[in-house]
Amino acid sequence: MTARSARAPGPGYKWVALSNTTLGVLIATMDASIVIISLPAIFRGIGLDPLAPGNIGYLLWMILGYLLVSAVLVVVLGRLGDMFGRVRIYNLGFLVFACASVALSLDPFRAGAGALWLILWRMVQAFGGSMLTANSAAILTDAFPARQRGMALGVNQITALAGQFLGLLAGGLLAAVDWRAVFWLSVPISVTGTVWSYLSLRETSTGRRGRVDWLGNATFATGAGILLAALTYGIQPYGTSATGWGSPWVLAGLSGGVLLLALFCWVESRVAEPMFHLGLFRVRAFAAGNLAALLTAVARGGLQFMLIIWLQGIWLPLHGYAFEDTPLWAGIFMLPLTTGFLLAGPVCGYLSDRFGSRLFSTTGLLLVAASFAGLLVLPVDFRYGPFAGLLLMSGFGQGMFSAPNTSSIMGSVPAEYRGVASGMRSTFQNSGTALSIGVFFSLMISGLAASLPAALGDGLRAHGVPAGAAGQAASLPPVSTLFATFLGNNPIEHLLAAGGTLDHLSAGQRRTLTGHTFFPQLVSGPFHHGLTVVFGVAAAMALVAAFASALRGDHRRLPDAPAGARTSSGEGGPSEAAPSAQAPPTTTAQTAQTAQTARTARTARTSAGRTPSGPGAEPPGDRPTGSPSDGRGPR
Repeated sequence: MTARSARAPGPGYKWVALSNTTLGVLIATMDASIVIISLPAIFRGIGLDPLAPGNIGYLLWMILGYLLVSAVLVVVLGRLGDMFGRVRIYNLGFLVFACASVALSLDPFRAGAGALWLILWRMVQAFGGSMLTANSAAILTDAFPARQRGMALGVNQITALAGQFLGLLAGGLLAAVDWRAVFWLSVPISVTGTVWSYLSLRETSTGRRGRVDWLGNATFATGAGILLAALTYGIQPYGTSATGWGSPWVLAGLSGGVLLLALFCWVESRVAEPMFHLGLFRVRAFAAGNLAALLTAVARGGLQFMLIIWLQGIWLPLHGYAFEDTPLWAGIFMLPLTTGFLLAGPVCGYLSDRFGSRLFSTTGLLLVAASFAGLLVLPVDFRYGPFAGLLLMSGFGQGMFSAPNTSSIMGSVPAEYRGVASGMRSTFQNSGTALSIGVFFSLMISGLAASLPAALGDGLRAHGVPAGAAGQAASLPPVSTLFATFLGNNPIEHLLAAGGTLDHLSAGQRRTLTGHTFFPQLVSGPFHHGLTVVFGVAAAMALVAAFASALRGDHRRLPDAPAGARTSSGEGGPSEAAPSAQAPPTTTAQTAQTAQTARTARTARTSAGRTPSGPGAEPPGDRPTGSPSDGRGPR
């Protein structure tokens, strides 16, 4: 270690770590969503028509490229943090993120080349952001004692979740100024964070040097990448079908991705130093918490995208807002969701330190399921008061779940595995967001395909559009209509103006067809049908996640390792550390508990065919124990 890292941090270091890592995850998650709501301005700025059939791929990869890189690389970067230093990888992430932000704001190209520049540098930015998110929770877990860990992780994780929705608001505000301003925002923040992290953060745990699991890295990155890419192309039309799930390439991608991930699991069970510690899933709190986080991320991603479509494409235009202004106002009207996050997260994280995580995380998910049920019964043209109340409930429930769940996951694993555990947790969360696009967009497209073409054709003909032009507009793939509402565009004006049809209509007919209300009223029926399916599936996912959360048990967090218990070789650990010479006398019950914990760890490692020590040692298995402060023994 360097002299700076070797210096013992002062008593206020934990607050420095909290503030810096919170800034890191805030900017990383804001940039994951800031582009979503500002895409209309970005595409106008680079001179690209987002609704042209050949350009839908650019639109999808502008959103999914960041999520794909985050989902694939975050666990790898967490593992590298365990090996070479969490602060070192985190600091490098801030630097990469800052450089990519500058490159994005200086896009020198237009049209397709400009879009490719943005997509590629967004992926580089996601690489830096993954370094931040993969190691931030591990840095905090190292810096804070167990009695304050839930509060610290609560602040950090709720900031990350709030960043996803604050990015929508910031994107709407900045896109109204200039599309490059969307990327300018992260430049001063990331530069400041880079300098600050290099000057203030310290390595508080000894890196566990070892070999890189190249085969595991390759199979995981390739398998997950192919699978998520296939999901991306599955929601695009193929032949005469509204979606591409019947495409041979999509089917091959799905099959190949699953097979590679199965091969990855086989590899990880055989190598001496795996990237993805499958043994951690024997810890019940870790396994249940990550399953709940995955399902919640899928449901939350679906909520985010459906709310944007609902507000930008239908509700705001029906209430007199111009299509070009809807991105900004959609972000403003979704603020109750962020408010709920910020109210519940830190408080429930603090309380979970005292009363355990299961009560808060499970109750929070039940509130999320109830909010989805409430959204199901709202009409498309709703009153804002009940809508805002349901968003507040959803945000509060997600805040209740996220902070205690993260604290439970991170506190359930030995200290030397916190980096990879943090990366695994982030992988499930990021993969859930990426999966939500494939799952919920497919459900919505299927719902629109059943009724939208007939409604669109009849509505156009009723307002004087010739049958041929109306039929051509009605044949527009539902995914194009869906993305039109997602982008806050009026596709009727776009379609009819391109073919010259508007020039042959009366002034009154043109005003009606291109006004604020014709398209939203036309699609509101088919959209509500799809929305019912989407929110019904999301509510079911939240209930399953609540059940998984309840199965975590009353888990006792593993104690922090005493100084010197973890060596550079990785031997020893918090569950088997030798007692210090100055350690206070232990009671018979405490001695029995320590012996039982050590036996559980040895049994778990031996069952995998490894000896209890050495570079191939695995983390301990499930310890169904009590809460950290109740003083009770194992149960």
